[in-house]
Amino acid sequence: MAKQYATPGVYIEEKSAFSNSVVAVGTAIPAFIGHTEKAAAGKRDLTNTPMRITSLVEYLSYFGGAPKTTFNVDAEGDNYTVSVDGGNYMLFRSLQMFYANGGGTCYIVSVGGYNDDVSPKTLVGAENGGGITALLKEQEPTLVVVPDAISLEEGDCATVQQAMLKHCGADTRSRFAILDVWNGNESRSMLDDDVVTRAREAYGNNFLDFGAAYYPWLKATVVQADEFDYTNVANLEGFVELLNKEVDDNVAAGFVKAEKGELIKAEIAKMADADANVTAVHNIMKAVSPVYNDVLGQMRDMLNVLPPSGAVAGLYSLVDSTVGVFKAPANVSVSSVTGPTVNISATEQEDLNLPLSGKAINAIRPFVGKGTLVWGARTLDGNSQDWRYINVRRTMIMLEQSVKFACEPFVFRPNDANTWIAVKSMIGSFLRSQWQAGALVGATEDQAFQVEVGLGTTMTPQDILDGYMKVSVKVAISRPAEFIVITFQQKMPGAAE
Repeated sequence: MAKQYATPGVYIEEKSAFSNSVVAVGTAIPAFIGHTEKAAAGKRDLTNTPMRITSLVEYLSYFGGAPKTTFNVDAEGDNYTVSVDGGNYMLFRSLQMFYANGGGTCYIVSVGGYNDDVSPKTLVGAENGGGITALLKEQEPTLVVVPDAISLEEGDCATVQQAMLKHCGADTRSRFAILDVWNGNESRSMLDDDVVTRAREAYGNNFLDFGAAYYPWLKATVVQADEFDYTNVANLEGFVELLNKEVDDNVAAGFVKAEKGELIKAEIAKMADADANVTAVHNIMKAVSPVYNDVLGQMRDMLNVLPPSGAVAGLYSLVDSTVGVFKAPANVSVSSVTGPTVNISATEQEDLNLPLSGKAINAIRPFVGKGTLVWGARTLDGNSQDWRYINVRRTMIMLEQSVKFACEPFVFRPNDANTWIAVKSMIGSFLRSQWQAGALVGATEDQAFQVEVGLGTTMTPQDILDGYMKVSVKVAISRPAEFIVITFQQKMPGAAE
């Protein structure tokens, strides 16, 4: 109805020249769930509260640093072994790998501190509304990563990973889960205890197209030897005996004079003194004891064996920002690694990529002259023609969520032809831009996408009476060239001209 004017004068009316538009939602915003050193913003407790960060510096200010992992050094004669005693939480190191591989914005959900046990109850959070469950309150995250799950017993890890798939495929349908293989640092046995076979069983059979798994783990370089000293040794008394034996052996062999040996032993004795200058003793021992340096090196190497989910989440972000979500996150190199823990050949990868169950596990492989590459882009639903590939599922999530949010302003608008035309034009314009960017394939627009809405096409008179406006969108999403087959054959030589 036209506005009525009662007072003489000049009035200005503005009319919108352009229709509503669809804005593509973010695609690579992971939510990391696990244990942190602290969880506070000032006096505000951030435990089980999704917190958005954009850098590792922000993480350190809210959640603190790395856990202090302790080790046991067990000696028997001239031989000794180093093993993890406690405190090996995975979230911080995985976040370092995320940012080392191109990560940006992400969410952190801290479920407890480094003194708390890793538990499937706290990681899932169904009872207290924390963990994975806390993400139901957030719209922005598009990936779910729970690196601490592999610290659980095998059955508990399976519980958490199935909850991740359910959260992505049933609770939200707007997220994708990146899964690790439990004990994925071990080689395959092809027997009943095979790590990949057991992982496939652990993932279950529900919502497989909303998740992808990667094998094997990585030998990372984010942990440095200078992060450790003798205070990281749990059984310090045994370690002191080992170092004293090293001194005695060197003195007996004539490598070290007796007087110097006594001085070294005096420094070793200080390790048991709680008031000793740790830095000074540590530096002296590094200078005089090969055994001390070797133990620290083994500590570093053990903590640098990391599940790949953090690095893979960073690669998703890198690929999405440089090319687009429609590009398969594969044939990309992993940074801050010396290689995978298990070297897989092309033949060995066949069962990973094309199992009878369809639960493909994406391989991470070293290549000469190229480095360590992610060499697979399949979801766990590998037998599905629709959702076999990671980029197809993630592109569809992006399209669905983008169109969904763009259509919200039309709720309660008149369900008539004017609204239908506006909605169709808006969605069509968005899909056209995606087609031009390479997300959709087709020589023409009609081959790439179709948008239908209207009475007699997508709706019946009863639908309109019931308040339903139904829109049908069909898209041809770009799929990766996973197998490139080049055929050669001989031909008869032609006559000279």
